[in-house]
Amino acid sequence: MKEAAGEANLTVVAIILIGVIVAVVTPLITSLMSNTAKRACCTDAGGVWKGGSCSDYESSTYDTCVSNAEGE
Repeated sequence: MKEAAGEANLTVVAIILIGVIVAVVTPLITSLMSNTAKRACCTDAGGVWKGGSCSDYESSTYDTCVSNAEGE
């Protein structure tokens, strides 16, 4: 009976560890996907992604996704 209780405790610990890992990794992946989408939007609009913002070749910063939505 002690072995079964030990295995149950180990299972609970494993489930808790998996939950903690998922809780830590999810925001990282969400941020990565968001940044990738912004970079792709900028590139598709003909801009250049530098320092976390989108700019055209004359160094003026603009938000390509907003300007594309308004222009349609």
